[in-house]
Amino acid sequence: MSPFFIQAIQLLLSLSLLIVLHEFGHFLPAKLFKTKVEKFYLFFDVKFSLFKKKIGDTVYGIGWLPLGGYVKIAGMIDESMDKEQMAQPPQPWEFRSKPAWQRLIIMLGGVTMNIIVAVVIFVAMFFAWGDYRVKEMPDGYAVHEMFEELGFQDGDRILMVDGKPYEAPPRAINNYLLVRGIEHITVMHQNGEEETIAIPEDIGDKMFSTGALLPFTPNIPAVIDSVMADSPAQIAGLQKGDKIVSIGGTEIPFWQNLKEAISEKGNQETLIEIERDEERKAIPITPTEEGLIGVAFTMESNSLQLEKVDYGFFESIGKGIERGYWQTHDYIAQLGYVFTPKGAQSLGGFGTIGSLYPETWNWQAFWEITAIISIILAVMNLLPIPALDGGHVMFLLYEMITKRKPNEKILEYAQIAGFFLLIALFIYANGNDIYRFLIK
Repeated sequence: MSPFFIQAIQLLLSLSLLIVLHEFGHFLPAKLFKTKVEKFYLFFDVKFSLFKKKIGDTVYGIGWLPLGGYVKIAGMIDESMDKEQMAQPPQPWEFRSKPAWQRLIIMLGGVTMNIIVAVVIFVAMFFAWGDYRVKEMPDGYAVHEMFEELGFQDGDRILMVDGKPYEAPPRAINNYLLVRGIEHITVMHQNGEEETIAIPEDIGDKMFSTGALLPFTPNIPAVIDSVMADSPAQIAGLQKGDKIVSIGGTEIPFWQNLKEAISEKGNQETLIEIERDEERKAIPITPTEEGLIGVAFTMESNSLQLEKVDYGFFESIGKGIERGYWQTHDYIAQLGYVFTPKGAQSLGGFGTIGSLYPETWNWQAFWEITAIISIILAVMNLLPIPALDGGHVMFLLYEMITKRKPNEKILEYAQIAGFFLLIALFIYANGNDIYRFLIK
């Protein structure tokens, strides 16, 4: 099966699971407060359904349009725009007849469920697979020139972040700098000197505006871990375990230097020097037009050694809650960058989300990405946009503060406006995916 279909299946499975659980988050408190739920749907059933069955007062079904899902709660102005029902006198089992605090809990149920699901997945992952932390990193990091101006040097090892030992995965420091407001980093330079370097308050904005999103890249020796089929590397005869010494006369101490050297050479035939079984060989190779030769490197090597950390059940609960908190914090912080011209251009739709999944099936990666998407859905649904849960919450809070219900006509118009805004965002985000695909 092609990588595209493997990614598409994982995306569909994740979204289906998360949509059902999100809607169940609304369904459960609605039933608890004796509110009639007329429909519970995975995907939208415009004109017809792929499957439906009525159990009690609720019709459960699967629609044909995979753009989300919904529960239709009696007496609620939602995407169904059921004006006929709303024109009738309120009934005790309807949403509009319930106290504001009950309606608020019903509307927050989906978001709450998404957060709970993410945390449960993280807990299960820590318990089943544990985690990894850096054991040895003698070659340190390659440092972006922007950070060299602050005092960092190539080969630095990060010891502490804001006074606490740094034990996170090597690349995590880049995300911390972007969204967590780091004040200072303590490093060990290659000469053995230890230094604490202050970080400017606006470092995240500078990273985003300049595109320096990976200021710290682990120095990994260019030892090949795998060779892609039918790639220039396979055609040239490169093998797993080969150490790349130079290409076109440019020395390659670490794998990131290989990427830079290939981009400079273009897709012209050049000599690549490798070390195999303590012997050096020079082999002609022609990179692709995209500047690739089709090799992959492993993060773990003699230069970067990771150690596995196992967690007991109760330890996993603490780690899962911590991961859920920080994942939510980081995503909310990243939203600030979306409301910029460059951020708007980076928005993506199904293609961008699907590309997060590995091209081969990997349950650990699948569940991690599913948990992250669950948090994204929770945060996005809380945005104060009519037609989203956050829009309903906004009007409910207004009602609870002023003790007055918003006019139903205003709610209807707001729902329509919110719906068209979401459609526009959907078209724009997926249009970005199509544009990026076409200009590759």
